[in-house]
Formats: sequence, C-alpha cells, structure tokens
Amino acid sequence: MNPARSIAGRLAALFAAAALIVFSLFGFVLDRELTVALRRQQVEQLDTKFQDIEYILKRIRSPDQWVRIHAKLDALTPPDRSTRYWILSDDPHIRYGESLAEIAGFSQGSGRVGELRIGDRPEPFLIRSAYFPANDLHPALRFIVGIDSESYVRTQRAFRSVLLACVAFGVPLGALIGYLITHLGLVPLKRLSREARALSPSTLSQRLMVTDLPEELADLSQSFNGALDRVEAAYEQLESFNADVTHELRTPLTNLIGQTQVALSRQRSADDLVEVLQSNLEDLERLRGIVNDMLFLARADQGERPQHLLPASLAAEVEKSAEFLDFLVEEAGVRIRVQGDALAPIERSLFRRAVTNLLHNAIRHADTDSEILVQLTSDASCARIAVSNHGPEIPSEHLTRLFDRFYRVDMARANSGESHGLGLAIVKAVAAMHSGSVFATSEDGVTTIGFSVSAAL
Repeated sequence: MNPARSIAGRLAALFAAAALIVFSLFGFVLDRELTVALRRQQVEQLDTKFQDIEYILKRIRSPDQWVRIHAKLDALTPPDRSTRYWILSDDPHIRYGESLAEIAGFSQGSGRVGELRIGDRPEPFLIRSAYFPANDLHPALRFIVGIDSESYVRTQRAFRSVLLACVAFGVPLGALIGYLITHLGLVPLKRLSREARALSPSTLSQRLMVTDLPEELADLSQSFNGALDRVEAAYEQLESFNADVTHELRTPLTNLIGQTQVALSRQRSADDLVEVLQSNLEDLERLRGIVNDMLFLARADQGERPQHLLPASLAAEVEKSAEFLDFLVEEAGVRIRVQGDALAPIERSLFRRAVTNLLHNAIRHADTDSEILVQLTSDASCARIAVSNHGPEIPSEHLTRLFDRFYRVDMARANSGESHGLGLAIVKAVAAMHSGSVFATSEDGVTTIGFSVSAAL
C-alpha cells in the first residue's frame, strides 16, 4: 500500500503535524514561563543578600567596623564564588572584593540590576548596587552584590533538553497512535470495500450491510445501496428493452425473409413479385421507424437539447399536427377539438412530433364517433398539453409505465400491434428536452395523456 494514497497514512501524518504544533506551542509557553520564574527567583535571591548587607552598612557607627564587615562578607561568599560582594570607595580600608576594575563600570545608578560577565565565568553575574554618600564615619562608597546565573541557565537548558526529547518522541508516538486509531476506525470501511468488490452483474440484488456501522458510513452505505437500486432497475430495464427490441426487429425481419423465400421458391408473375415487394416495403418502413425512433431516444438519453427554441402558439402547432392526421381522424370516425392556448419556447419539429404521437395514440384507442379533446393550459413555470379520449380505461398499475419503451397494456389496447411501442417514450423524451414532464390518468371512461414544457427561455 502506498502511504501517500492511504487514508491511515495521511491521518497519521496529520496527527504528527498536530502533535508537533501542540508540543511546540506548549513548549514555547512553558519555556517562557520558566525563564520568567527563574529570573524572578534570581532577583529575589539577589535582593535578599543585598538587603542583609545594606542594613548593616546603614548602621555603621565607627570606622573600626569595616574589618568586621569584611569578615562577614568573606563568610557569606561561598567556596564556588557563585555569590560575590564588592565595595567601591577611595578609601583602601573600606574597599572590598576582587576584579574591582571590571565591576567599576557597573557603578552608575542606585538600585540598578543588570548582568555583567566577570573573569572566565561561563555565564554572566546578576548585579545589584547601591550608593552611600559620604558622612562623618566614611567617604562616599558603592556597595554591589552579584549572583552567578550559571545554575539557573543549567536548569533552563535541562528543561529545554527534556522538552526537545518529549517532542522528538511524542511526535512519532502521536503519529503511531493516530495510525493505529485510524486503522481500527477504518475496519468498517474495509468491510464495505470487500462487500462492494463482491458485487457483479449476476448479484445485482445484493446490498451493503448498514447495521453496526458508524453514522457517517451508514449514510454512505445507504446512498450506495440507493445507487445500486437505480443500477439494478436500469439494468433490468435495459434487459427488457433489449428483449423488446429483439422481438420488434425479429418480427418484420422474419416476415421479410419468409416472404422472400416463398417468392423465390418458384417462378412468379410480375404482379406477384410486386405484391411481395409492397409487403416487404411495409416491413422495411416499420424497421426504419423503429431504428429512427431508437436513435432519437438514444440521443435524448445522452442529454441532447433543442437547438432552436422559439416562442410559439401551442394551439397553432397542435392544429397543424391535427391537420396532418386528417386521414386517420376521418377513418376512425372521431373529432379533434383544441381548447385554450399557451405561449412557450419550443422547437417546433420536436413539439409536433410529440403531439402527433399523442393524437395518433388517442385516435387508435378512442371510441367511434367520439371527440378527442386537446387542452392547453399554462402558468408562470410551464405550459401543459393534455390529450383526452373516450375509450377503455387503463388500470392504475399500468399508468406509470405507459411511457416506458415498448410497453403496451394488452388488455386495454387491442390495437397495440399497429405501433411498435415507442410513441409515448418519445413524448417523454421531448418533454424532458424542454425541461418538462409527462402525466397520464384514466377514469370514468376518459383517458388523458399529456406532457408539459418549460415556459421560460
């Protein structure tokens, strides 16, 4: 498995990055707090030592006390010389301390705290001084106390070393824990992957198990199962469509082959051959119609849209389609009446094709000496074309499938053999191409089938 393409690997890297950021932020804050605390402690220690000697210096009563003060300063100076005392004065009897030349530059200002590097000490001293003006007992002098900061620096360095070690071990540990947690969390997803890989055309009814899944994966599984439902329905529809196409094409082809074989079985007169050719021509026309309709539906399925949408009177277009079917209307003994009108952007050739299919369907199944009513209505969003005819009712369970390809309601459509079952499917395709929909009702001896088109350009 490529870690760069692994969810667990990516999440582990994100855990590591998050751990690095958190450790760094906490480390920075803690380091700053430790630095401030150590500095405060160092200053407090310096103030304590300074105040002890300052108290004595302010209470000197005779010059002889300087010997005792020097002795006390010697006693207070530790062997490692981490704390030092200096007295700067013009009187050599009062002067005290080593490296007075180095410390003299720090003798400005009263109560000043600062750092000064003395001798070969690796770290600077924290220094504090106080000025005592001359009086009857001593000349002007400056008292200075210094504390070596090496121990505090060592503490800070040790803390930083521990902090870096925590980061160095904590970040990989966080990444490892993150990887293990993610790997464990992805177990249900891997199970789903195995189930998905097991799917095949022969097991389209199989679905992913959604029980005992996290909420997010349950939603994903239900969505995937919904997609499988649609795929299965489409696959079944395709199988049915292929079977219907095979049947529809096989019948005229069988007729063509049979009639041709019979015609060739013996000598025929010219009139007999003409009759055979005329019969063959009818079957060829039927084949051409099926092929053309299937090509049109295939283009519609691929998302083909009308090329020339122009506002038009739908009533005028319906009248033209009705005129085209005058011969069939007269032969069936029915009448066509157009009621209402609507203005909508349509591609005239497609619209007339859909209306012609609806009218042809209504003519074939209307009662003799009845009226076919074409109602045109519209609102702000769409225009509707509804074609109603009096005739046998269609059971409700068949209404939703009237627009399926090659679908026929045999019990209610005794003349269904006159068409190849793609007329209403084409109506549905034309409606979809015009951003509309189809509808069908059948009750009280009246069947209404129609479609809508968008009223907006």
